[in-house]
Amino acid sequence: MDDCSGFSRRTGQHFHPAEPTSASNHFQRPVPQPFTAAQRSTTTLLYGGLTLKHEQLLKACLENLGYRCEHLPTPDLASLQTGKEYSNNGQCNPTYFTVGNLVKYLQQLEAAGQSRQQIIDNYVFLTAGSCGPCRFGMYEAEYNNALQNAGFGGFRVLLFQQTEGYDADQLEAGLQTNFDFYLSIIHSVLLGDLLNEAGYQIRPYERENGATDRALEQCAEILYQAIRNRRDEPESSRWLNALDSIPFLGELLKTTRKLNRFLASPHIASALEQCRDILSGIEVVRTQVKPVVQITGEFWAQLAEGDGNFNMFRFLEGEGAEVRISPVSTWLLYVFWDIKAGYRERFGLKGNRNPLRYLYRMAAITLGEKLFLRTYARLGKALGDTIKEPVSLDELQRLGHRYYHSRITGGEGHLEVAKSIHAVQHNDCHMILSLKPFGCMPSTQSDGVMAAVVSDYPEMIFLPIETAGEGEINAHSRVQMALGEARRRAVAEFDAALQATGRDLEEIKAWLNRHPELNTALYKAPAESRLAGSAANFITHIASRMEQQP
Repeated sequence: MDDCSGFSRRTGQHFHPAEPTSASNHFQRPVPQPFTAAQRSTTTLLYGGLTLKHEQLLKACLENLGYRCEHLPTPDLASLQTGKEYSNNGQCNPTYFTVGNLVKYLQQLEAAGQSRQQIIDNYVFLTAGSCGPCRFGMYEAEYNNALQNAGFGGFRVLLFQQTEGYDADQLEAGLQTNFDFYLSIIHSVLLGDLLNEAGYQIRPYERENGATDRALEQCAEILYQAIRNRRDEPESSRWLNALDSIPFLGELLKTTRKLNRFLASPHIASALEQCRDILSGIEVVRTQVKPVVQITGEFWAQLAEGDGNFNMFRFLEGEGAEVRISPVSTWLLYVFWDIKAGYRERFGLKGNRNPLRYLYRMAAITLGEKLFLRTYARLGKALGDTIKEPVSLDELQRLGHRYYHSRITGGEGHLEVAKSIHAVQHNDCHMILSLKPFGCMPSTQSDGVMAAVVSDYPEMIFLPIETAGEGEINAHSRVQMALGEARRRAVAEFDAALQATGRDLEEIKAWLNRHPELNTALYKAPAESRLAGSAANFITHIASRMEQQP
Protein backbone atom coordinates (compact mmCIF):
# COMPACT_ATOMS: atom_id res chain seq x y z
CA MET A 1 0.00 0.00 0.00
CA ASP A 2 1.33 3.48 -0.83
CA ASP A 3 0.82 6.64 1.22
CA CYS A 4 0.28 10.13 -0.06
CA SER A 5 3.84 11.25 0.86
CA GLY A 6 5.39 9.25 -1.96
CA PHE A 7 6.68 6.31 0.15
CA SER A 8 5.81 2.77 -0.96
CA ARG A 9 5.18 0.42 1.94
CA ARG A 10 5.22 -2.53 -0.45
CA THR A 11 8.78 -1.92 -1.80
CA GLY A 12 10.23 0.26 0.99
CA GLN A 13 11.31 2.84 -1.60
CA HIS A 14 10.38 6.40 -2.31
CA PHE A 15 8.74 7.30 -5.58
CA HIS A 16 7.55 10.45 -7.23
CA PRO A 17 3.74 10.65 -7.62
CA ALA A 18 2.56 11.51 -11.09
CA GLU A 19 1.70 15.14 -11.55
CA PRO A 20 -1.96 15.73 -12.41
CA THR A 21 -2.45 16.42 -16.07
CA SER A 22 -3.81 19.80 -17.04
CA ALA A 23 -6.19 18.34 -19.61
CA SER A 24 -8.68 15.59 -18.69
CA ASN A 25 -10.42 13.50 -21.30
CA HIS A 26 -13.95 13.64 -19.86
CA PHE A 27 -16.96 12.21 -21.68
CA GLN A 28 -18.89 14.83 -23.57
CA ARG A 29 -22.48 14.36 -24.65
CA PRO A 30 -22.60 14.42 -28.47
CA VAL A 31 -23.91 17.70 -29.84
CA PRO A 32 -25.66 16.92 -33.14
CA GLN A 33 -26.44 19.53 -35.74
CA PRO A 34 -29.67 21.33 -34.90
CA PHE A 35 -33.02 20.74 -36.53
CA THR A 36 -34.11 24.22 -37.53
CA ALA A 37 -37.32 25.73 -38.84
CA ALA A 38 -35.68 26.33 -42.21
CA GLN A 39 -35.08 22.57 -42.58
CA ARG A 40 -38.65 21.56 -41.81
CA SER A 41 -39.78 21.31 -45.44
CA THR A 42 -36.90 18.99 -46.40
CA THR A 43 -36.54 16.91 -43.23
CA THR A 44 -38.60 13.83 -42.37
CA LEU A 45 -39.48 13.31 -38.73
CA LEU A 46 -39.31 9.63 -37.70
CA TYR A 47 -41.02 8.25 -34.60
CA GLY A 48 -42.35 4.99 -33.15
CA GLY A 49 -43.06 3.07 -29.97
CA LEU A 50 -46.87 3.14 -29.76
CA THR A 51 -49.52 0.94 -31.35
CA LEU A 52 -50.06 1.09 -35.10
CA LYS A 53 -53.36 2.99 -34.76
CA HIS A 54 -51.78 5.62 -32.50
CA GLU A 55 -48.88 6.07 -34.90
CA GLN A 56 -51.13 6.35 -37.98
CA LEU A 57 -53.20 9.07 -36.32
CA LEU A 58 -50.15 10.89 -34.94
CA LYS A 59 -48.83 11.03 -38.49
CA ALA A 60 -52.03 12.79 -39.58
CA CYS A 61 -51.76 15.25 -36.67
CA LEU A 62 -48.14 16.13 -37.42
CA GLU A 63 -48.79 16.47 -41.15
CA ASN A 64 -51.67 18.83 -40.37
CA LEU A 65 -49.15 20.99 -38.48
CA GLY A 66 -46.91 21.09 -41.53
CA TYR A 67 -44.31 18.42 -40.73
CA ARG A 68 -42.99 15.73 -43.00
CA CYS A 69 -43.13 12.58 -40.91
CA GLU A 70 -43.14 8.80 -41.04
CA HIS A 71 -43.70 6.22 -38.35
CA LEU A 72 -41.32 3.29 -38.13
CA PRO A 73 -42.58 -0.25 -38.81
CA THR A 74 -43.59 -2.49 -35.91
CA PRO A 75 -40.33 -3.78 -34.36
CA ASP A 76 -39.59 -7.43 -35.15
CA LEU A 77 -36.97 -9.97 -34.12
CA ALA A 78 -34.60 -8.62 -36.77
CA SER A 79 -34.84 -5.25 -34.97
CA LEU A 80 -33.92 -6.99 -31.71
CA GLN A 81 -30.85 -8.60 -33.25
CA THR A 82 -29.79 -5.31 -34.86
CA GLY A 83 -30.17 -3.55 -31.53
CA LYS A 84 -28.03 -6.15 -29.77
CA GLU A 85 -25.39 -5.91 -32.47
CA TYR A 86 -24.87 -2.16 -32.18
CA SER A 87 -25.87 -1.36 -28.57
CA ASN A 88 -24.25 -1.93 -25.20
CA ASN A 89 -24.75 -5.17 -23.32
CA GLY A 90 -27.25 -5.48 -20.49
CA GLN A 91 -30.08 -3.40 -21.95
CA CYS A 92 -33.77 -4.29 -21.61
CA ASN A 93 -35.47 -5.60 -24.71
CA PRO A 94 -37.52 -2.41 -25.39
CA THR A 95 -34.14 -0.68 -25.81
CA TYR A 96 -32.90 -3.31 -28.25
CA PHE A 97 -36.18 -3.44 -30.18
CA THR A 98 -36.60 0.33 -30.54
CA VAL A 99 -32.93 1.19 -31.13
CA GLY A 100 -32.54 -1.70 -33.57
CA ASN A 101 -35.75 -0.74 -35.35
CA LEU A 102 -34.39 2.73 -36.09
CA VAL A 103 -30.98 1.47 -37.25
CA LYS A 104 -32.62 -1.18 -39.45
CA TYR A 105 -34.88 1.44 -41.03
CA LEU A 106 -31.91 3.70 -41.82
CA GLN A 107 -30.03 0.73 -43.29
CA GLN A 108 -33.02 0.05 -45.54
CA LEU A 109 -32.96 3.69 -46.70
CA GLU A 110 -29.28 3.28 -47.53
CA ALA A 111 -29.95 0.01 -49.38
CA ALA A 112 -32.62 1.83 -51.41
CA GLY A 113 -30.01 4.25 -52.75
CA GLN A 114 -29.65 7.12 -50.28
CA SER A 115 -26.17 7.95 -49.01
CA ARG A 116 -25.50 8.01 -45.29
CA GLN A 117 -24.93 11.76 -45.39
CA GLN A 118 -28.27 12.30 -47.14
CA ILE A 119 -29.97 10.23 -44.44
CA ILE A 120 -28.24 12.20 -41.65
CA ASP A 121 -29.18 15.51 -43.29
CA ASN A 122 -32.76 14.68 -44.24
CA TYR A 123 -34.09 12.63 -41.31
CA VAL A 124 -34.43 13.15 -37.55
CA PHE A 125 -35.83 10.85 -34.89
CA LEU A 126 -38.18 11.99 -32.12
CA THR A 127 -38.36 9.87 -28.99
CA ALA A 128 -39.75 10.26 -25.50
CA GLY A 129 -37.40 10.64 -22.58
CA SER A 130 -37.75 10.41 -18.85
CA CYS A 131 -35.79 10.16 -15.64
CA GLY A 132 -36.09 7.69 -12.82
CA PRO A 133 -34.76 4.26 -11.84
CA CYS A 134 -35.06 2.76 -15.31
CA ARG A 135 -32.98 2.25 -18.44
CA PHE A 136 -35.59 4.42 -20.19
CA GLY A 137 -33.65 7.44 -18.98
CA MET A 138 -30.65 6.24 -21.04
CA TYR A 139 -32.48 5.57 -24.31
CA GLU A 140 -31.11 8.70 -25.97
CA ALA A 141 -27.53 7.66 -25.15
CA GLU A 142 -28.19 4.17 -26.55
CA TYR A 143 -29.67 5.61 -29.75
CA ASN A 144 -26.58 7.78 -30.24
CA ASN A 145 -24.22 4.92 -29.39
CA ALA A 146 -25.92 2.44 -31.74
CA LEU A 147 -26.15 4.98 -34.56
CA GLN A 148 -22.44 5.75 -34.20
CA ASN A 149 -21.55 2.04 -34.22
CA ALA A 150 -23.74 1.45 -37.28
CA GLY A 151 -22.04 4.24 -39.25
CA PHE A 152 -24.71 6.93 -38.82
CA GLY A 153 -22.77 9.15 -36.42
CA GLY A 154 -24.28 12.63 -36.26
CA PHE A 155 -27.83 11.44 -36.92
CA ARG A 156 -30.16 13.71 -34.95
CA VAL A 157 -32.16 12.29 -32.07
CA LEU A 158 -34.63 14.73 -30.53
CA LEU A 159 -35.41 13.88 -26.94
CA PHE A 160 -38.92 14.87 -25.90
CA GLN A 161 -39.17 14.92 -22.12
CA GLN A 162 -42.64 13.77 -21.08
CA THR A 163 -43.04 16.53 -18.47
CA GLU A 164 -40.83 19.23 -19.96
CA GLY A 165 -41.17 19.20 -23.74
CA TYR A 166 -38.44 19.42 -26.39
CA ASP A 167 -35.49 21.47 -25.19
CA ALA A 168 -34.88 23.88 -28.04
CA ASP A 169 -35.21 27.52 -29.01
CA GLN A 170 -38.89 27.61 -29.94
CA LEU A 171 -38.43 30.48 -32.40
CA GLU A 172 -35.89 28.60 -34.51
CA ALA A 173 -36.57 24.95 -33.67
CA GLY A 174 -37.66 22.66 -36.46
CA LEU A 175 -40.03 20.95 -34.02
CA GLN A 176 -42.12 23.49 -32.14
CA THR A 177 -43.68 21.97 -29.02
CA ASN A 178 -46.34 24.63 -28.68
CA PHE A 179 -49.99 24.37 -27.68
CA ASP A 180 -51.01 23.05 -31.11
CA PHE A 181 -48.39 20.31 -30.83
CA TYR A 182 -49.65 19.14 -27.44
CA LEU A 183 -53.27 19.12 -28.62
CA SER A 184 -52.21 17.01 -31.61
CA ILE A 185 -50.52 14.50 -29.32
CA ILE A 186 -53.65 14.32 -27.15
CA HIS A 187 -55.91 13.86 -30.19
CA SER A 188 -53.84 10.97 -31.54
CA VAL A 189 -53.74 9.29 -28.12
CA LEU A 190 -57.49 9.65 -27.57
CA LEU A 191 -58.50 8.41 -31.01
CA GLY A 192 -55.95 5.59 -31.04
CA ASP A 193 -57.26 4.38 -27.68
CA LEU A 194 -60.84 4.43 -28.93
CA LEU A 195 -60.10 2.45 -32.08
CA ASN A 196 -57.95 -0.08 -30.24
CA GLU A 197 -60.52 -0.69 -27.53
CA ALA A 198 -63.33 -1.04 -30.07
CA GLY A 199 -61.25 -3.62 -31.91
CA TYR A 200 -60.53 -5.69 -28.80
CA GLN A 201 -64.21 -5.59 -27.83
CA ILE A 202 -65.46 -6.76 -31.23
CA ARG A 203 -62.79 -9.03 -32.72
CA PRO A 204 -63.21 -12.05 -30.37
CA TYR A 205 -66.94 -12.29 -31.21
CA GLU A 206 -66.96 -11.52 -34.94
CA ARG A 207 -68.91 -14.01 -37.04
CA GLU A 208 -66.63 -13.53 -40.07
CA ASN A 209 -62.91 -13.78 -39.40
CA GLY A 210 -61.05 -10.60 -40.34
CA ALA A 211 -64.15 -8.40 -40.53
CA THR A 212 -63.07 -6.28 -37.56
CA ASP A 213 -59.56 -5.63 -38.84
CA ARG A 214 -60.87 -4.59 -42.26
CA ALA A 215 -63.37 -2.22 -40.65
CA LEU A 216 -60.70 -0.72 -38.39
CA GLU A 217 -58.45 -0.06 -41.39
CA GLN A 218 -61.31 1.89 -42.98
CA CYS A 219 -61.90 3.79 -39.75
CA ALA A 220 -58.23 4.68 -39.40
CA GLU A 221 -58.17 6.05 -42.95
CA ILE A 222 -61.32 8.13 -42.34
CA LEU A 223 -59.83 9.65 -39.20
CA TYR A 224 -56.46 10.13 -40.90
CA GLN A 225 -58.03 12.20 -43.69
CA ALA A 226 -60.25 14.15 -41.29
CA ILE A 227 -57.28 15.15 -39.13
CA ARG A 228 -54.72 15.72 -41.87
CA ASN A 229 -56.93 17.88 -44.08
CA ARG A 230 -58.51 19.97 -41.34
CA ARG A 231 -58.00 23.69 -41.80
CA ASP A 232 -59.23 26.25 -39.30
CA GLU A 233 -60.84 29.29 -40.82
CA PRO A 234 -58.92 32.40 -39.76
CA GLU A 235 -60.86 34.47 -37.26
CA SER A 236 -60.70 38.15 -38.07
CA SER A 237 -62.53 41.12 -36.63
CA ARG A 238 -61.42 44.55 -35.56
CA TRP A 239 -62.15 43.81 -31.92
CA LEU A 240 -60.50 40.41 -31.95
CA ASN A 241 -57.35 41.75 -33.61
CA ALA A 242 -57.17 44.54 -31.06
CA LEU A 243 -57.53 42.13 -28.13
CA ASP A 244 -55.03 39.66 -29.59
CA SER A 245 -52.40 42.41 -29.74
CA ILE A 246 -52.56 42.96 -25.95
CA PRO A 247 -49.58 41.30 -24.21
CA PHE A 248 -50.47 38.13 -22.24
CA LEU A 249 -54.23 38.68 -22.67
CA GLY A 250 -53.96 38.21 -26.44
CA GLU A 251 -52.10 34.91 -26.06
CA LEU A 252 -54.60 33.76 -23.45
CA LEU A 253 -57.52 34.51 -25.78
CA LYS A 254 -55.86 32.71 -28.70
CA THR A 255 -55.16 29.69 -26.51
CA THR A 256 -58.74 29.67 -25.24
CA ARG A 257 -60.11 29.69 -28.80
CA LYS A 258 -57.79 26.83 -29.80
CA LEU A 259 -58.85 24.82 -26.77
CA ASN A 260 -62.50 25.45 -27.57
CA ARG A 261 -62.02 24.21 -31.15
CA PHE A 262 -60.23 21.15 -29.81
CA LEU A 263 -63.06 20.36 -27.38
CA ALA A 264 -65.72 20.87 -30.04
CA SER A 265 -63.87 19.02 -32.84
CA PRO A 266 -66.95 18.67 -35.07
CA HIS A 267 -64.82 17.21 -37.89
CA ILE A 268 -63.52 14.49 -35.55
CA ALA A 269 -66.99 13.72 -34.18
CA SER A 270 -68.35 13.48 -37.73
CA ALA A 271 -65.53 11.11 -38.75
CA LEU A 272 -66.15 8.96 -35.68
CA GLU A 273 -69.83 8.71 -36.57
CA GLN A 274 -68.81 7.36 -39.98
CA CYS A 275 -66.59 4.86 -38.18
CA ARG A 276 -69.51 3.92 -35.92
CA ASP A 277 -71.64 3.10 -38.96
CA ILE A 278 -68.87 0.91 -40.39
CA LEU A 279 -68.30 -0.97 -37.13
CA SER A 280 -72.05 -1.42 -36.64
CA GLY A 281 -72.11 -3.46 -39.83
CA ILE A 282 -69.98 -6.20 -38.25
CA GLU A 283 -72.08 -9.16 -37.11
CA VAL A 284 -71.06 -10.72 -33.81
CA VAL A 285 -72.00 -13.77 -31.75
CA ARG A 286 -71.83 -12.64 -28.12
CA THR A 287 -73.08 -15.91 -26.68
CA GLN A 288 -69.58 -17.38 -27.12
CA VAL A 289 -68.02 -18.00 -23.72
CA LYS A 290 -64.54 -16.48 -23.56
CA PRO A 291 -62.25 -15.81 -20.60
CA VAL A 292 -61.43 -12.13 -20.19
CA VAL A 293 -57.72 -11.34 -19.78
CA GLN A 294 -56.70 -7.95 -18.38
CA ILE A 295 -53.25 -6.78 -19.53
CA THR A 296 -50.98 -4.89 -17.15
CA GLY A 297 -47.23 -4.49 -16.80
CA GLU A 298 -44.50 -2.25 -18.18
CA PHE A 299 -45.73 0.49 -20.54
CA TRP A 300 -43.94 -0.63 -23.73
CA ALA A 301 -44.41 -4.37 -23.27
CA GLN A 302 -48.14 -4.07 -22.58
CA LEU A 303 -48.63 -2.02 -25.77
CA ALA A 304 -46.35 -3.82 -28.22
CA GLU A 305 -48.11 -5.37 -31.21
CA GLY A 306 -45.58 -7.85 -32.43
CA ASP A 307 -42.47 -9.76 -31.46
CA GLY A 308 -41.80 -7.32 -28.61
CA ASN A 309 -44.27 -9.18 -26.39
CA PHE A 310 -44.42 -12.50 -28.26
CA ASN A 311 -47.46 -11.32 -30.29
CA MET A 312 -49.34 -11.96 -27.08
CA PHE A 313 -52.64 -10.26 -27.89
CA ARG A 314 -53.21 -12.18 -31.11
CA PHE A 315 -52.09 -15.35 -29.38
CA LEU A 316 -54.65 -14.85 -26.61
CA GLU A 317 -57.42 -14.19 -29.11
CA GLY A 318 -56.37 -17.26 -31.06
CA GLU A 319 -56.69 -19.26 -27.83
CA GLY A 320 -60.29 -18.07 -27.43
CA ALA A 321 -59.79 -15.20 -24.98
CA GLU A 322 -61.05 -11.62 -24.91
CA VAL A 323 -58.19 -9.17 -24.32
CA ARG A 324 -58.54 -5.90 -22.43
CA ILE A 325 -55.59 -3.55 -22.65
CA SER A 326 -54.94 -0.37 -20.71
CA PRO A 327 -55.38 2.81 -22.80
CA VAL A 328 -52.43 5.14 -23.30
CA SER A 329 -54.75 7.80 -21.87
CA THR A 330 -54.22 6.27 -18.43
CA TRP A 331 -50.52 7.14 -18.71
CA LEU A 332 -51.31 10.76 -19.66
CA LEU A 333 -53.64 11.01 -16.68
CA TYR A 334 -50.90 9.51 -14.50
CA VAL A 335 -48.57 12.31 -15.64
CA PHE A 336 -51.23 14.86 -14.60
CA TRP A 337 -51.72 13.09 -11.27
CA ASP A 338 -47.97 12.89 -10.61
CA ILE A 339 -47.49 16.62 -11.25
CA LYS A 340 -50.28 17.48 -8.81
CA ALA A 341 -48.85 15.12 -6.19
CA GLY A 342 -45.49 16.88 -6.54
CA TYR A 343 -47.13 20.27 -6.06
CA ARG A 344 -48.84 19.06 -2.89
CA GLU A 345 -45.57 17.77 -1.45
CA ARG A 346 -43.59 20.92 -2.22
CA PHE A 347 -46.23 23.41 -1.10
CA GLY A 348 -45.33 24.89 2.27
CA LEU A 349 -41.62 24.12 1.98
CA LYS A 350 -39.18 26.97 2.39
CA GLY A 351 -39.25 29.18 -0.67
CA ASN A 352 -42.49 27.62 -1.95
CA ARG A 353 -45.22 29.10 0.20
CA ASN A 354 -47.16 31.15 -2.31
CA PRO A 355 -50.75 29.89 -1.92
CA LEU A 356 -52.03 31.73 -4.99
CA ARG A 357 -49.40 30.15 -7.23
CA TYR A 358 -50.13 26.74 -5.72
CA LEU A 359 -53.91 27.08 -6.20
CA TYR A 360 -53.45 28.34 -9.75
CA ARG A 361 -51.25 25.40 -10.71
CA MET A 362 -53.51 22.83 -9.10
CA ALA A 363 -56.57 24.37 -10.73
CA ALA A 364 -54.91 24.40 -14.15
CA ILE A 365 -53.87 20.74 -13.98
CA THR A 366 -57.25 19.68 -12.59
CA LEU A 367 -59.02 21.56 -15.37
CA GLY A 368 -56.80 19.81 -17.91
CA GLU A 369 -57.76 16.43 -16.44
CA LYS A 370 -61.47 17.24 -16.51
CA LEU A 371 -61.38 18.50 -20.08
CA PHE A 372 -59.39 15.45 -21.18
CA LEU A 373 -61.92 13.05 -19.64
CA ARG A 374 -64.84 15.03 -21.01
CA THR A 375 -63.37 14.88 -24.51
CA TYR A 376 -62.65 11.15 -24.13
CA ALA A 377 -66.27 10.48 -23.15
CA ARG A 378 -67.71 12.69 -25.92
CA LEU A 379 -65.61 11.12 -28.67
CA GLY A 380 -66.31 7.66 -27.28
CA LYS A 381 -70.04 8.38 -27.49
CA ALA A 382 -69.64 9.42 -31.13
CA LEU A 383 -68.01 6.04 -31.85
CA GLY A 384 -70.93 4.11 -30.40
CA ASP A 385 -70.72 4.66 -26.64
CA THR A 386 -69.24 1.25 -25.83
CA ILE A 387 -65.86 2.50 -24.53
CA LYS A 388 -65.22 2.72 -20.80
CA GLU A 389 -63.52 5.80 -19.41
CA PRO A 390 -60.07 5.33 -17.83
CA VAL A 391 -60.15 4.43 -14.14
CA SER A 392 -59.77 7.36 -11.75
CA LEU A 393 -56.12 7.88 -10.78
CA ASP A 394 -57.17 8.89 -7.27
CA GLU A 395 -59.02 5.59 -6.95
CA LEU A 396 -55.95 3.69 -8.18
CA GLN A 397 -53.76 5.53 -5.69
CA ARG A 398 -56.13 4.60 -2.87
CA LEU A 399 -56.07 0.93 -3.87
CA GLY A 400 -52.36 0.58 -4.55
CA HIS A 401 -50.67 2.78 -1.95
CA ARG A 402 -51.03 0.23 0.84
CA TYR A 403 -48.90 -2.23 -1.13
CA TYR A 404 -46.73 0.02 -3.32
CA HIS A 405 -45.94 3.58 -2.24
CA SER A 406 -47.55 5.83 -4.81
CA ARG A 407 -44.65 8.29 -4.82
CA ILE A 408 -42.12 5.69 -5.95
CA THR A 409 -41.64 6.58 -9.59
CA GLY A 410 -40.20 4.61 -12.46
CA GLY A 411 -42.10 2.62 -15.07
CA GLU A 412 -45.79 2.73 -14.20
CA GLY A 413 -45.08 3.17 -10.50
CA HIS A 414 -47.95 1.87 -8.40
CA LEU A 415 -50.34 1.52 -11.35
CA GLU A 416 -49.55 -2.11 -12.16
CA VAL A 417 -50.45 -3.18 -8.62
CA ALA A 418 -53.43 -0.82 -8.34
CA LYS A 419 -54.98 -1.81 -11.69
CA SER A 420 -54.78 -5.49 -10.73
CA ILE A 421 -56.58 -4.85 -7.43
CA HIS A 422 -59.21 -2.72 -9.17
CA ALA A 423 -59.86 -5.43 -11.76
CA VAL A 424 -60.46 -8.05 -9.04
CA GLN A 425 -62.57 -5.84 -6.79
CA HIS A 426 -64.83 -4.86 -9.71
CA ASN A 427 -64.83 -8.34 -11.25
CA ASP A 428 -63.58 -6.96 -14.57
CA CYS A 429 -61.74 -10.06 -15.75
CA HIS A 430 -60.99 -13.74 -15.16
CA MET A 431 -57.20 -13.43 -15.40
CA ILE A 432 -54.51 -10.73 -15.15
CA LEU A 433 -51.48 -11.03 -17.42
CA SER A 434 -48.54 -8.78 -16.55
CA LEU A 435 -46.11 -8.24 -19.43
CA LYS A 436 -42.71 -6.74 -18.77
CA PRO A 437 -39.21 -6.78 -20.27
CA PHE A 438 -36.59 -9.11 -18.87
CA GLY A 439 -34.86 -7.45 -15.92
CA CYS A 440 -37.14 -4.39 -15.83
CA MET A 441 -36.53 -3.02 -12.34
CA PRO A 442 -39.86 -1.19 -11.73
CA SER A 443 -41.89 -4.18 -12.93
CA THR A 444 -39.71 -6.59 -10.95
CA GLN A 445 -40.55 -4.55 -7.85
CA SER A 446 -44.23 -4.80 -8.76
CA ASP A 447 -43.96 -8.58 -9.10
CA GLY A 448 -42.55 -8.79 -5.58
CA VAL A 449 -45.40 -6.67 -4.25
CA MET A 450 -47.95 -8.73 -6.17
CA ALA A 451 -47.03 -11.74 -4.02
CA ALA A 452 -48.63 -9.93 -1.08
CA VAL A 453 -51.59 -8.81 -3.20
CA VAL A 454 -52.33 -12.34 -4.40
CA SER A 455 -52.22 -13.61 -0.82
CA ASP A 456 -54.88 -11.03 0.09
CA TYR A 457 -56.91 -11.75 -3.05
CA PRO A 458 -56.62 -15.54 -3.50
CA GLU A 459 -59.31 -15.47 -6.18
CA MET A 460 -56.92 -13.57 -8.48
CA ILE A 461 -55.32 -15.43 -11.37
CA PHE A 462 -52.13 -13.42 -11.85
CA LEU A 463 -49.40 -14.38 -14.30
CA PRO A 464 -46.24 -12.30 -14.83
CA ILE A 465 -44.41 -12.90 -18.11
CA GLU A 466 -40.97 -11.50 -18.87
CA THR A 467 -40.29 -10.86 -22.54
CA ALA A 468 -36.71 -10.99 -23.73
CA GLY A 469 -37.13 -11.58 -27.46
CA GLU A 470 -36.48 -15.29 -26.93
CA GLY A 471 -38.52 -17.91 -25.13
CA GLU A 472 -41.79 -17.37 -26.99
CA ILE A 473 -42.83 -21.04 -26.82
CA ASN A 474 -42.23 -21.18 -23.07
CA ALA A 475 -44.16 -17.95 -22.51
CA HIS A 476 -47.11 -19.12 -24.60
CA SER A 477 -47.13 -22.43 -22.74
CA ARG A 478 -47.31 -20.68 -19.36
CA VAL A 479 -50.13 -18.48 -20.62
CA GLN A 480 -52.05 -21.51 -21.89
CA MET A 481 -51.87 -23.17 -18.48
CA ALA A 482 -53.18 -20.09 -16.67
CA LEU A 483 -55.76 -19.54 -19.39
CA GLY A 484 -57.14 -23.04 -18.80
CA GLU A 485 -58.12 -22.09 -15.26
CA ALA A 486 -59.54 -18.75 -16.44
CA ARG A 487 -61.59 -20.57 -19.07
CA ARG A 488 -63.06 -22.91 -16.44
CA ARG A 489 -64.09 -19.91 -14.38
CA ALA A 490 -65.67 -18.23 -17.38
CA VAL A 491 -67.69 -21.37 -18.22
CA ALA A 492 -68.83 -21.79 -14.60
CA GLU A 493 -69.84 -18.13 -14.45
CA PHE A 494 -71.77 -18.43 -17.73
CA ASP A 495 -73.57 -21.60 -16.63
CA ALA A 496 -74.59 -19.97 -13.34
CA ALA A 497 -75.84 -16.86 -15.18
CA LEU A 498 -77.79 -18.99 -17.64
CA GLN A 499 -79.38 -20.98 -14.84
CA ALA A 500 -80.33 -17.74 -13.06
CA THR A 501 -82.22 -16.56 -16.17
CA GLY A 502 -84.42 -19.67 -16.16
CA ARG A 503 -83.92 -19.88 -19.92
CA ASP A 504 -82.34 -22.41 -22.23
CA LEU A 505 -79.40 -21.22 -24.36
CA GLU A 506 -81.06 -22.36 -27.57
CA GLU A 507 -84.16 -20.40 -26.59
CA ILE A 508 -82.04 -17.25 -26.15
CA LYS A 509 -80.30 -17.81 -29.49
CA ALA A 510 -83.63 -18.26 -31.26
CA TRP A 511 -84.90 -15.01 -29.77
CA LEU A 512 -81.72 -13.24 -30.91
CA ASN A 513 -82.26 -14.55 -34.44
CA ARG A 514 -85.63 -12.80 -34.44
CA HIS A 515 -83.95 -9.55 -33.32
CA PRO A 516 -80.80 -9.21 -35.49
CA GLU A 517 -80.25 -5.59 -34.39
CA LEU A 518 -78.94 -7.03 -31.11
CA ASN A 519 -76.25 -9.01 -32.93
CA THR A 520 -74.41 -5.93 -34.21
CA ALA A 521 -70.95 -5.09 -32.96
CA LEU A 522 -71.85 -1.83 -31.21
CA TYR A 523 -74.96 -2.96 -29.42
CA LYS A 524 -74.28 -2.04 -25.82
CA ALA A 525 -75.49 -4.49 -23.19
CA PRO A 526 -75.27 -2.77 -19.78
CA ALA A 527 -73.15 -4.71 -17.28
CA GLU A 528 -75.92 -4.78 -14.70
CA SER A 529 -74.93 -8.19 -13.36
CA ARG A 530 -71.27 -7.20 -12.77
CA LEU A 531 -70.13 -10.49 -14.22
CA ALA A 532 -66.64 -10.61 -15.72
CA GLY A 533 -67.53 -12.45 -18.92
CA SER A 534 -69.10 -10.61 -21.84
CA ALA A 535 -71.26 -13.63 -22.74
CA ALA A 536 -72.58 -14.01 -19.16
CA ASN A 537 -73.44 -10.31 -19.02
CA PHE A 538 -75.04 -10.46 -22.45
CA ILE A 539 -77.40 -13.38 -21.80
CA THR A 540 -78.40 -11.86 -18.44
CA HIS A 541 -79.36 -8.66 -20.25
CA ILE A 542 -81.10 -10.50 -23.10
CA ALA A 543 -83.13 -12.57 -20.65
CA SER A 544 -84.48 -9.38 -19.07
CA ARG A 545 -85.31 -8.07 -22.57
CA MET A 546 -87.17 -11.29 -23.31
CA GLU A 547 -89.34 -10.72 -20.24
CA GLN A 548 -90.33 -7.31 -21.54
CA GLN A 549 -90.60 -8.28 -25.22
CA PRO A 550 -91.49 -11.97 -25.72
